[in-house]
Amino acid sequence: MLRLTKLASLFLVSGLLFITPVNAAEDLGPRKMSPGLKEVETKDSYFGPDPQYEDKPYSPEAQYKIYGGKRALRTPRPIFELFRPLYSEGEYSNTSDAVGGTNLFEPQFTMFGDFRTAVAHNSNGENKDVTQIAARLNLNLDLKLTGTERIHASIQPIDSNGQFTRKEFGGADEDGTTTFLDLNLETLFFEGDVGSIVGGLAGEWSTFDLPFTFGLTPLLFQNGIYAEDAIVGGAASWAAKSSPSLGITNMDITGFFGIDKVTSPAAKNADGVLDDDDLAVFGLATFIEANTGYWEANWGFVEGDSTFEDIDYHTAMLAYSRRYGGWLSNSVRALYTFGQDRDGSAQQTADGFMLFAENSLITHLPSTLVPYFNFFYGQDRPQPLMDGTGLLKNTGINYETDGLTGFPKLDDSGHDSFGGAIGIQYLFSLNRQVVFEIASTQMLNGDDVPGRATVGDQYAVGARFQQPISATWIVRADAMVGRLQNTDDVAGMRFELRKKF
Repeated sequence: MLRLTKLASLFLVSGLLFITPVNAAEDLGPRKMSPGLKEVETKDSYFGPDPQYEDKPYSPEAQYKIYGGKRALRTPRPIFELFRPLYSEGEYSNTSDAVGGTNLFEPQFTMFGDFRTAVAHNSNGENKDVTQIAARLNLNLDLKLTGTERIHASIQPIDSNGQFTRKEFGGADEDGTTTFLDLNLETLFFEGDVGSIVGGLAGEWSTFDLPFTFGLTPLLFQNGIYAEDAIVGGAASWAAKSSPSLGITNMDITGFFGIDKVTSPAAKNADGVLDDDDLAVFGLATFIEANTGYWEANWGFVEGDSTFEDIDYHTAMLAYSRRYGGWLSNSVRALYTFGQDRDGSAQQTADGFMLFAENSLITHLPSTLVPYFNFFYGQDRPQPLMDGTGLLKNTGINYETDGLTGFPKLDDSGHDSFGGAIGIQYLFSLNRQVVFEIASTQMLNGDDVPGRATVGDQYAVGARFQQPISATWIVRADAMVGRLQNTDDVAGMRFELRKKF
């Protein structure tokens, strides 16, 4: 049995430590100036009446010019809305003080998501050459209860276990038509704020913030490198804190735990499929704005059960991001996986170190023209805390697949290797994206790496085009060619239509 009692106790104690009781005064009295402030001398002549326009006719076009000629855009609407529309204006008429006068109950239910369909020809090695059309439907169901509390669920009804409804009509690996119907929940969680709930029930304004969530909850840390998974568990945050003496302008500390649906590349069944029934996880994540930059620090522990009792491991990660001299944006991330002790002569699946350097140049078009160069260095087998993919998915487009057609990519584990991606992204007038990139992975120990004798040096060239063609439709095209030593080369081309609703 997993040591769930220990995990839950640790999480609850950590959560209680986040709460700092504050006794609100019954009568605050007259408003007073904060200590350390002083009044500044001024003169009445510094102020004057607002300008008068009675002698000028009203012009709607002139009003638009004030804002650069910008006009309201028609935005997509959810396919279903109940109680009140999304982003509506004016006074809400269906509010209630059933849960407190300071935390009004104002229900809103929406259903939204997107539909993706793509045609692709992918070659992922010998006898893995297929031309297909595939589809994916993402549905989100959101029930807002108050200004801070909601219940959210998501489903993907036409895919199952990473396989999508598709029609294969060409290639050596052609397999006809495969249809899925899967109404299993991908996420189902409650999130809210303890401060708002306690204040509402007590009939007082909240004196502290303690956001929390529980259920089948998606968690993402370090842009998904450290963790990106939907787990059965929960989290709570000590949010929006500061410390002038330490130079911290903003800080969040989050504690989390999961008792089921935890996935890791370190735990695969005999058929190579990720196991999500026998792992538990708990950890801490911090976000700190200080030293003219942004710090992220994470630590977590994965505990195995059943056939994975000997797979336990820790993963820690530290990152620092900032701009330098108005010409470079840089993030440096270091990840360390340690503590695994397999039984007998079983191969280690989670141990080692990885260093990431993510860089982009600040050009004369800083929002649209972005040259980038990202690098990594990995020793042994470092692993994310919880995720179904490797550590390099943010290194470049040649290390990521498309989550639909099985688009080919370079090895994204980063194990016993170094390399990176150099590319350029241009967004035109923020309405079109073009990316061109070259990438390479070089093995540190060649064929001497246990369990990776077929993995050699890898090289790839990739390109991407993406553009909205309406307020709800997006087109995207990708292409890549990869040269792989010790195994067959890979290549792919795809064209996708995405409908947002």
